[in-house]
Amino acid sequence: MLEALADHGGEAGLSEIAARTGLPYGTIHRLLRALLVRGYVHQESDRRYALGSALVRLGGAAERMVGVRAQPYLEKLVDLSGETANLAVMEGDFVVYVAQAASPRRLRMFAEVGRRVLPHSTAVGKVLLAERPDAAAVLERTGLPRRTEHTITSVGAMLAELEAVRARGYAMDLGEEELGVHCLAVPVRDGSRVIAGMSISGPMERIEALDRDELAQGLRRIAEEFGAEVRPPGGS
Repeated sequence: MLEALADHGGEAGLSEIAARTGLPYGTIHRLLRALLVRGYVHQESDRRYALGSALVRLGGAAERMVGVRAQPYLEKLVDLSGETANLAVMEGDFVVYVAQAASPRRLRMFAEVGRRVLPHSTAVGKVLLAERPDAAAVLERTGLPRRTEHTITSVGAMLAELEAVRARGYAMDLGEEELGVHCLAVPVRDGSRVIAGMSISGPMERIEALDRDELAQGLRRIAEEFGAEVRPPGGS
């Protein structure tokens, strides 16, 4: 039920829920009553149903646990690249960093855990947006404010960038969020769904010295291992 609402952008009518779940109307009404009482769903003035605020607490707890489970995999990314590794998820229209493993080098990059950023100027934001059918709507809502001289600020250009991300399987931030900092990110899937983005970030000179395709291949392998661990039973 909750997935059906999420798949419709957070709100849906009874017929849409029925079509998505295949459940009979009587069962849907019974489940909705239970969800309404607990605050996981609320009813809009037009009688459509929307995800409720009680899910925020559950989502925050789930994100923290995902961050804990991701830590060994982030440390593998550090061993692979020598650079700081990050895990990020989408919360609404924002990217939130939920876990990090620091580079052992004296000069290293930090993205504070809990930090919220817009998706267009970060590599993790791009891999999270690339699989979303509403990516254009997200970009229209948030705008594409210029963070540096390299930031992509056109919706059309960003959609073309997302197409390139899907084609090559990874995203780059080439000083688009912070001058002199480059990042490479790959999606984490728990089956067919992208649930997070994993990235490494470091000074431009060090990232550019690495073999980008080889690095991306290593990141994808580790992201796939983590995705397999968090995949729900029967996930596809």
